[in-house]
Amino acid sequence: MNYLLNIDEAVDRKFLVTKAMRGQAEVGTIIHVMDAEQQGQAVIVYYRVTRYNEKFHDYQDYTAKFENLSAFCKWCQPDNFIARNYECFSIRDIQHYIKVKNRNFASFCLPIILIAAIIIWACALLLFKDKLIIGIIIGALLTLLVLFGAVYLLKVQKKKEKMRLYRKVSAGWGVVFE
Repeated sequence: MNYLLNIDEAVDRKFLVTKAMRGQAEVGTIIHVMDAEQQGQAVIVYYRVTRYNEKFHDYQDYTAKFENLSAFCKWCQPDNFIARNYECFSIRDIQHYIKVKNRNFASFCLPIILIAAIIIWACALLLFKDKLIIGIIIGALLTLLVLFGAVYLLKVQKKKEKMRLYRKVSAGWGVVFE
């Protein structure tokens, strides 16, 4: 999924790294794009990684070359909430947030639905082999129930993860989210 139409939109913005780049930025790191240029299809990005510590802030500048804009967008994504509240979270919190946020129907729900459907249909056809129509109806209804349950679970997990992070940020403000 592309978040930018051209690389110039990335300049002077903060991005959340979603794929590690050895020796530069690990997953969950916030980078600040200082400058960027496009050379044909290739994209060259000059960015800064800031590491927060209780006593000081440390930063280091890097340059990275990506084969195209899509490759850059797969490496990092804009996320204003994490960028604004980065100091409130541990790297583990942010990495878990990325994992939950990047879940979608195909990567999370579909495997659950397929495995459950195979089990449901095998059991329904074995238990109701004399009354095949009843087995098919029960199998279809249970498969639909699993489908709705998996989609609901996906939505609940995403909402729960966002609320967990909001609670962590709001604790510093004296506000409690329920």
